[in-house]
Amino acid sequence: MGSYLNPGSGLFEMSLGSEIYVDKSRLIEQTNRCVRTQQRYMCVSRPRRFGKSMALDMLAAYYDRTEDTEEMFQGLVISHSESYRKHLNKYDVIRINMQEFLSVAKDKDEMLKMLKDYLSFELLEYYMDIQFRDEKNLVQVMKDIYKVTKRSFVILIDEWDCLFREYQQDKDMQKQYLDFLRAWLKDKDYVALVYMTGILPIKKYGSHSALNMFAEYSMTDPGNLAEFFGFTEDEVKALCAEYAMNYEEAGAWYNGYHLLTHGKEGSRMYAMYSPRSIQEAMLRHKYGTYWNQTETYEALKVYIQMNMDGLKDAVVKMLAGGEVPVNTGTFGNDMTTFATKDDVLTLLVHLGYLSYDSEKGTVAIPNKEVAQEYVNAVSTMDWREVAGKGFADICFIPRKIHEDKPAVVIELKWDKSAKGAIAQIREKGYVDALKEYHGNLILAGINYDKKTKKHSCELEKKDI
Repeated sequence: MGSYLNPGSGLFEMSLGSEIYVDKSRLIEQTNRCVRTQQRYMCVSRPRRFGKSMALDMLAAYYDRTEDTEEMFQGLVISHSESYRKHLNKYDVIRINMQEFLSVAKDKDEMLKMLKDYLSFELLEYYMDIQFRDEKNLVQVMKDIYKVTKRSFVILIDEWDCLFREYQQDKDMQKQYLDFLRAWLKDKDYVALVYMTGILPIKKYGSHSALNMFAEYSMTDPGNLAEFFGFTEDEVKALCAEYAMNYEEAGAWYNGYHLLTHGKEGSRMYAMYSPRSIQEAMLRHKYGTYWNQTETYEALKVYIQMNMDGLKDAVVKMLAGGEVPVNTGTFGNDMTTFATKDDVLTLLVHLGYLSYDSEKGTVAIPNKEVAQEYVNAVSTMDWREVAGKGFADICFIPRKIHEDKPAVVIELKWDKSAKGAIAQIREKGYVDALKEYHGNLILAGINYDKKTKKHSCELEKKDI
């Protein structure tokens, strides 16, 4: 077992042995369809905390020919697939984490040299009986191995886009990196499958299209992999039942990512939950914000404070529970090229801060957990200019578990009148935002008089 060549099944065995394991092994059925075909290049981009590394651990354990993992997979869904035995433990596997090389290298220019040297070292050590034409050339080394063994490689790459995220302005280094991946992977008969994961899609880094052989599966277009991007509703229901947790509350906290997939049986919209957050909530037996264990609101703040036309208004509208139209087609798939607010909003979809509805072409804040990160970010920014843009100050909508409670729309005033606050709720159509709600509604106008230091309140009941 090597560090990069045929790394074995240890990491996946840890996942199987964890208190919470959700079976996503049917992903292997999808990758098997691509093995040794023209569709063998797959790039799956999704946010942090959405199980990218675990998927690679599973694929490594399944394809690695140096281990017998049949017993490990026997109880999983994939064991019933027609392609299960055909590819089980049949390939040399190379598994690498690009972030590891970028972090260990003395500088970014050394990253590629270290990567090529380390991979070549393990290949030469394992295949010591083969006569190599050029031991320092990774591509030639793998060509020579394939010529002798006739066995192709499954190549698994994690954090493929880390260089683009950490060295956002270094276009020369980015081009050099893309050229390396192209020369190493494209049109090579020693490649049985490349499964590459990251946060950002790959097709539009400037005008350079070095990796155009990849099929992309992303938060805006998950293809036929949508159900593997996180935990589905059925999976979360089962966990809530097992851990005696309220399912409706789980939805309010962590649901909200809408991924549309197309297949032979038609289209289906998956409601997707963040796996990391669900696991933490179940294990701690407490719903709360677990997002900030891997992210901070500062990362979000960088983007929502950009001076793009209408961006602040869009964020405020979404904080009020609304949706915002977006054109995802102009996004350059990087973290520096933003021509419009749509580009920023699209990036936030890929980062997991927004959910994208491909049927309606809109974005929204997915759930309570993510909304809290927006609140944290906005609370440290001067956004006074967005006040009075046509949003009620406070709006309460009862969840399904409290259907006997009324909804409440509250407008706050100072040195005006409580009746005027009620009138503003009517005139500006704040109630229209509750068109999906049917039940009792209370309109509340509250005014504070600075001279008398007293509050006055007007209430009005309404049915919608």
